[in-house]
Amino acid sequence: MDFQNIERVLVLAPHPDDGEFSSGGTIKRFTNLGLEVHYAAFSPCIKSLPEGTPEDALWKELASAAKILGIPSANIITFNYPVRDFPEHRQAILEDLIKLKRKLNPDLVLLPNSQDIHQDHHTIYEEGLRAFKHSRMLGYELPWNNLNFTNNCHIRLEREHIQAKMEALKCYASQNFRNYMDPEYFFGLAKTRGIQVNANYAEAFELIRWII
Repeated sequence: MDFQNIERVLVLAPHPDDGEFSSGGTIKRFTNLGLEVHYAAFSPCIKSLPEGTPEDALWKELASAAKILGIPSANIITFNYPVRDFPEHRQAILEDLIKLKRKLNPDLVLLPNSQDIHQDHHTIYEEGLRAFKHSRMLGYELPWNNLNFTNNCHIRLEREHIQAKMEALKCYASQNFRNYMDPEYFFGLAKTRGIQVNANYAEAFELIRWII
């Protein structure tokens, strides 16, 4: 896979940290290459924040993380859907995705993979598939949401990309209670995915659609 014909990338993140957890190294590689990366996050996840955390905490953390990964603040798009209730707002989400398609016409879309069992993630996958059916699409990996995952596409990375990913994840102080918020875990996963394709590091994706 090469990125010769890819200029504009859209990351669909049901929740503000999903893009970084799944694809932070890839995003950093893309921005280093000069690709135009846009990041759409669909919920401030107010109900999931630790008690006493400001309601806009994740938006502020996303802004800081995106800066580290090279995404301009103007390229961050946010929506206010209630966390864990995306299936109830399916049609509105689809309409917002279609608006993004018309506005950005991305060459590549990163979105949750088809086997992600989180209800919000699966809604973004299903409606993203409808909205961007004429675009290249890769389904990203979040192992804690998968019983199975088809990792048939790997993007080679270097350690600097994974280090940038970890620096971006440090911005999410509100998520420090997550047991997977661990540098050893993410470096180990990136090393494992890299070994699968004879690279130093990699992030794996489900190849949903590729257009040549």
